[in-house]
Amino acid sequence: MAKTPSSMLALGTIAPDFELLNPITNQTQSFQSLKGEKGTVIIFSCNHCPFVLHIEDQLIAIANRYQAQSIHFIAINANDIESYPEDSPENMIAHAQEKQYPFPYLFDATQETAKAYEAACTPDFFLFDAADSLVYRGQMDHSRPGNDHPVDGKDLCHALDCLLENRTMPSEQMPSLGCNIKWKTP
Repeated sequence: MAKTPSSMLALGTIAPDFELLNPITNQTQSFQSLKGEKGTVIIFSCNHCPFVLHIEDQLIAIANRYQAQSIHFIAINANDIESYPEDSPENMIAHAQEKQYPFPYLFDATQETAKAYEAACTPDFFLFDAADSLVYRGQMDHSRPGNDHPVDGKDLCHALDCLLENRTMPSEQMPSLGCNIKWKTP
């Protein structure tokens, strides 16, 4: 498992729009159609990454809590499914249904969306405000597989609370750390 940090896209970046397949509905969905009234969290994820699996239950709980407050969550899998068939759309459906994802889980087949967001790892988190401006990017919390830190979502929840309460965002934002996105070879 290669440990790769977030690239830390510049704060203030406007969320790149996308049209991606939702394998569960077999329809394409866009950022504009899915974004939340008060904010949107984009998570680059996949089915098999141990870093994702480590935080996934807490992420689902956080999404359930904040979606009730008009912040929407969108997960995107951009991995190369030829090299990593466990991340195929069919397996995405099974995984999302098993975990009862409360958010759409989209497939970035061309990897253009991941490139537009400068996503580097799974999980990689991006929080956009109501004007689609990036206000937080980086880790959910300090927990990693095997490091004994609690999976509590502290960093992401603090940023979400700051957004909802119109408080200043944390000035220190730590990169997420996870498996590298599995890029297609040219």
